[in-house]
Amino acid sequence: MMSEQHIIEGCLRHSRKAQQMLWKNYSGYLLGVCMRYAADRPEAEDMLQEAFMRIFFNLGEYSGTGSFRGWLRKVTVNTAITYYNRNLRHKHHSDIDDYVNHESGSTGFEEDFYSAEELYKVLGELAPGYRLVFNLYAIEGYMHQEIAEMLGIDVNTSKSQYSRARAILRRKLLELAKLKGKYT
Repeated sequence: MMSEQHIIEGCLRHSRKAQQMLWKNYSGYLLGVCMRYAADRPEAEDMLQEAFMRIFFNLGEYSGTGSFRGWLRKVTVNTAITYYNRNLRHKHHSDIDDYVNHESGSTGFEEDFYSAEELYKVLGELAPGYRLVFNLYAIEGYMHQEIAEMLGIDVNTSKSQYSRARAILRRKLLELAKLKGKYT
C-alpha cells in the first residue's frame, strides 16, 4: 500500500498506479460529498468524475500544508458549485415562493432513525439552489457572506434559501417519520 505522500508524488508524475490508488482511497468519501449536492446518484457520479479530473490536473497546487483529505473535499465542493452553475441553475428554475414553508416547531429527530439513503433522497428533493446553500452552510461550514460571493448572490438570498431549505427538510423528515410510524 502506498502512503499518501507517495500517491501524491506518483500522481504528479502521472503514474497510473498512483492515480488508481488515489481513486481507490478517496472516491467513496468524495462520492458522499457529491451526493449532498446532487439530485441523484448518477448526477453525483458525474460530479465525482469532474472532481477527479480537477484533482489530477491541479494536484500541483496542493501545498502539502493542511489535510490532503480537506483539500480534496474543497476541490470537490467547488466542482459541485461549478456543476450547479453550469447545468442546473436555469434547468430547474422555479419560483422561490413555491417552496416557502413555515417551520413546524417540532422537536428534533433521533440521529439513527433515518438511513443514509433516506437522507440523501430528502436532500435530493430540495430545489437545486436550496440544496447548494444548505450544504455549503450546514455541512461545509461556509458563512453566508462566503456563499454569496461563491454563488454570485446577495447575502440575504443565501440566508433565506438556507432558512427555507431547513423548513422544507424538517417538513419532509416529519412526513417520512409519520410514514415510518415513528411520529403520529
